[in-house]
Amino acid sequence: MYIPAHFAADEASVERLLAGHGAADLVTATPRGLMATPLPFVYDPGVGERGALLGHMARNNEHWRLPALGEALVIVRGPDAYVSPSWYATKAEHGRVVPTWNYVTAHVYGDLVIHDDERWVEDVVRRLTDHHEAGRARPWSVDDAPPGYIAGQLRAVVGVEVVIKRVEAKFKLSQNRPARDIAGVIAGLEADGRTDAAAAVREHAPQAARR
Repeated sequence: MYIPAHFAADEASVERLLAGHGAADLVTATPRGLMATPLPFVYDPGVGERGALLGHMARNNEHWRLPALGEALVIVRGPDAYVSPSWYATKAEHGRVVPTWNYVTAHVYGDLVIHDDERWVEDVVRRLTDHHEAGRARPWSVDDAPPGYIAGQLRAVVGVEVVIKRVEAKFKLSQNRPARDIAGVIAGLEADGRTDAAAAVREHAPQAARR
């Protein structure tokens, strides 16, 4: 991935993205060509040297049965949004501005491990559930469902683990613009209701552009 210096992410920001992202795309090269499956993952920093992404996919999905040729790729995404040049203060000064797109992403490369093991899968299901139910007034638990029903659901999936070897992360959040333009981007995104994207721009902006 092409990553200009001003869009490079620090390690702490990458860790937060991996720990807090939504669904991501698992991509592997297989004997039948490229295969891709969108999956929710939970990040476990304690596996190996760089951590691992843990998830599960349907047993009927042929993706897991096809051996990965080389590394697997997981494309993780954070907020993204269109940026209008009308938000830039410099538009009124010289007009040399164009639209762009802000985004947060990480390309996670590693070894794909399949776990056809009900106990392993149940642990991941519980971890995923607890992660996404946390903070709710009445969080749902796996134990809220009948044990026989959960057992049947677990038999219908297999575990997926990507043991991370390297990460390429890009946080393209208007850092290459003057502070007054960044302030305009934040205000414009908030006016569009894109508070998540606005917060990301604010977090990674120079101090002068934050408000």
